[in-house]
Amino acid sequence: MGQSKDLFMMMREQEVATIKFLPSKKQLQKSSKEFANKMMNTGEHNVQELYSQALRLKEALTVIETELKSKLPQENFEAFGLKGTYRSGGDSLNYGEDVIYAGLKKDLADRADLLKLAQKQDVLDLGGNEVIKVSSTPRKSSLAISF
Repeated sequence: MGQSKDLFMMMREQEVATIKFLPSKKQLQKSSKEFANKMMNTGEHNVQELYSQALRLKEALTVIETELKSKLPQENFEAFGLKGTYRSGGDSLNYGEDVIYAGLKKDLADRADLLKLAQKQDVLDLGGNEVIKVSSTPRKSSLAISF
């Protein structure tokens, strides 16, 4: 019984020690942001180069994470400050198998095509009604990266 208690206490001490060097998500985000700002504020680094290296590291870590995740058993766990909860994927209904649903979806797609065309020229629908010019919402600009 004494050995079990000693082992438990050693494991508990290790857990406490581990928590000290494994930051929480919030701490990790804060220190990472501070690190990036410090690197940029020194003026000694090219921002494009730093960004390029960060993307390469992110890609490497994403591949590593995906590979390791695929090896985890499909069960809940708590380890090293993380809590993993396994969720079953469930089922999705195949709405397209319903004739009415499929017809409505096709009608919507056809109407969308008419609305797109109406932005360029005057258009009448099958009922002889003029298709209105709808407003547009700007999309957020983005930066596309490839390597």
